[in-house]
Order: sequence, then C-alpha cells, then structure tokens
Amino acid sequence: MKNKFYQYIQNLQDQICAGLEAADGVAKFREDIWERLEGGGGRTRVIENGAVFEKGGVNISAVHGKLPDSMQKLFNVGEADFFACGLSLVLHPKNPMVPTVHANWRYFEMYPYDENSSPSGRLGGAWFGGGQDLTPYYLFEEDAIHFHQTCKTACDKHNSDFYPKYKKQCDDYFWNAHRNEARGIGGLFFDYCKATDEISMENWFNFVSEVGNSFLEAYVPIVEKRKNLSYSSVQRTWQEIRRGRYVEFNLVHDKGTLFGLKTNGRIESILMSLPPHVQWVYDHHAEKGSEEEKLLEVLENPREWLSAISY
Repeated sequence: MKNKFYQYIQNLQDQICAGLEAADGVAKFREDIWERLEGGGGRTRVIENGAVFEKGGVNISAVHGKLPDSMQKLFNVGEADFFACGLSLVLHPKNPMVPTVHANWRYFEMYPYDENSSPSGRLGGAWFGGGQDLTPYYLFEEDAIHFHQTCKTACDKHNSDFYPKYKKQCDDYFWNAHRNEARGIGGLFFDYCKATDEISMENWFNFVSEVGNSFLEAYVPIVEKRKNLSYSSVQRTWQEIRRGRYVEFNLVHDKGTLFGLKTNGRIESILMSLPPHVQWVYDHHAEKGSEEEKLLEVLENPREWLSAISY
C-alpha cells in the first residue's frame, strides 16, 4: 500500500501543478529534490510571483526511521519505526478576492519494536488521513457552495455519511481556539482511517484518491471566476491581516507542521505554507456592516453550506 500510495501522489503532484500553472498563466513551479538524513526525502515544488499566485507549494514526501519520543507520546506507543508519505499543498493568491486553499493526503505505517527494544519489522498499524479546505478573505457564498458540493460529491461516491462527518471534523480541526474563530470556511478533514471489518485499506485508498482527484475541480473554477476582479489597497491590507491568522493556526495548532518539526523535517518545505506578506495590526476590528465583518460572522459561526444557504 505504501508503494501504491506514493506512486499515486507523485502522479497527483504532476496533475495539480499543471492545472495551477494553467490557471496562473505566467509562473511555473520550481522543483527541489531533497533527502532526509534519517531516511527518505521528497520533491518540493514552489510557485512564486505569478499573475495569480503570490506564493504556493505542492510538495510530496516519503520519510521513514525511528519514531521520535515526542511522537511516541502523541500516539501512546513504545519504541517504533515509522513510514509516512503524503502530498501537501498551500496556495496564497495575490488578489484578495481569490481564496487561499490548503489540501493534504497522507498515509502512515508504524512498526513497533520487540521486547528486546529491537526493530521487529512487524506492521503495528496503518492509516490514511487528509482533506482540503478553503480560506477566503472576502466571502462569495456561491464559491463556498461550489467547494463544499465538490467535496460532498467525492465523498458520496463512497459513503453518504462521510461528507457530514468530515465536514464537521474540518470545522473542529481548523479552529483557532485562541481567536475563537475558524481559519476559513472549511471543507473536509479525516484522520486515522484504518481497516475494519466493514472497510479495507483498499477502500480507504479509493476514497482518499477520490478526494485528491477532486481538488482541481473544487478550486480552479473559483480562481478563474475571481482572479481578474479589481481590489483596493484597503482590501489588500485586510488580506494580509487575515493571513496573520492563518500563520497563527499553522504554528500553534497544526499537527502536520508540528509533526514535521518534531521529526527533523525539511524546514523550507514545512514552512512553505506561510504567506510572503502578512500584517499583525494591534486590536484590529472590522467596520460594522462591512464585507470584512460579513466574513468574520461566518468564521465565528461555521455554516452548513449545502443546506442553509440560498443564492
């Protein structure tokens, strides 16, 4: 399974980069191949200073080695080796009318040591995780509906319970508790997807790859619709303030970022998710009745986009 999934994300990286380059029309991804001293490596692709994308990355990695003490405590296990591979992407558009997007699809295996604290080579657990979520700076309800409908369509091909379950998990996960607001308008988030009597790892692979394959359909039509809209310096400032909240979540709460930092991951790839221009304005408040306040109301009270909104 680990070889099958790694092959899948290699191909998916190619497809997504090609689709995003076409949407940008100017910039191309720069590729960086790297190796991890403890085992494994990755292929980082970064796009910068384009017509649409100010900064973004579509990265894959496959790393392995001894599970660090901090991760042993997180998983509540003893000494073990691990294998992890995945694709992670973040795109920060220049135009504040175009939303930032994040997605990640990953696979993890763990191999516990034997009673003599020696590597056993025995598979002690395996699971999938991932999702995709949207972070707008100005709220276009039809964009939110399109993104969520694409997510639901992918989920429904496998289980009608998946979309409401993973939509709620996304709302819960991407919650900036210290700000009491969501990072964005959500999407899907799933983790620890393991084999059971009802669903095999092959079934999980098919589901995760279905979601991965839906990414361009979920995001690119929004980019095309909004990328040429005009915007003011005030709106750009608002975008940079909201980007600050994005940075706060990634550095304080995000499990993927923390896992990378605690497993001696490649810093340039881990922090690729951070936007290039950000502001932290002291005690900033959106103007009453403004489009900025409209966004905040949704971030403070996540919506059921496919049942509660008409347009």
